[in-house]
Amino acid sequence: MISLENISFTYKNKVALKDVNVNIEEGEAVAVIGPNGSGKSTFLKLLNGIIFSSSGRYIFDDKEINETTLKDTKFLKLFHKRLGFIFQNSDTQLFCSTVFEEIAFGLVQMELEEEEITKRVYDCLKLLNIEKLKDEHPYNLSGGEKKRVAIASVLAMNPEVIALDEPMNGIDPKGKRFLKELLVDLNKSGKTIICATHDFEYIEGVFKRAIVFSEEHKIIRDDKYENVIKDIEFLKKCNII
Repeated sequence: MISLENISFTYKNKVALKDVNVNIEEGEAVAVIGPNGSGKSTFLKLLNGIIFSSSGRYIFDDKEINETTLKDTKFLKLFHKRLGFIFQNSDTQLFCSTVFEEIAFGLVQMELEEEEITKRVYDCLKLLNIEKLKDEHPYNLSGGEKKRVAIASVLAMNPEVIALDEPMNGIDPKGKRFLKELLVDLNKSGKTIICATHDFEYIEGVFKRAIVFSEEHKIIRDDKYENVIKDIEFLKKCNII
């Protein structure tokens, strides 16, 4: 479903990704791990079409994703309907006056019927257990509440692929357990999950596969998640723990 071929990304003469080759199949649950600054967030932004590679090709479901293809407004909307991205910092994702409007925003852009929009918003409010927040201003919410709203706004679009950048950051233990169970359920329902994380304690049982980035911004290991996490010597050598 997702194929990156010899992808490199350079920002202001600084290498952020180098010769990345990876394939992700539909329905996989993939953890993206590595030390800070290794390129995990850049990798996810590239998948979501926020940035474009300096070299190489990104193929999503047999279609190359680049600046030219995403200039087609119709294709751009379809792409963002199919692939949802949850930012590390929820404040960069939330901008509407109320939680209800926030979750409805993408659906309005899709020009769905008002009845369908309302149904989807209430379904997501219930799924994330935030019904009581529907009339609140996102700015006034706690970090954990903002994260749930951001996730709800993405899930309302019913994407096939969900990419998350350090989703456990700023969430209390109860919230982390809730999010773990949500990710497991979403994957079981057929969603492809791609998640950058270093919070290994709370994500046990979510992922089947781990892609490991090095400080040189390369993929140095692509293995079963369990094999990587149990390899303490490897994780220490790579400055991951």
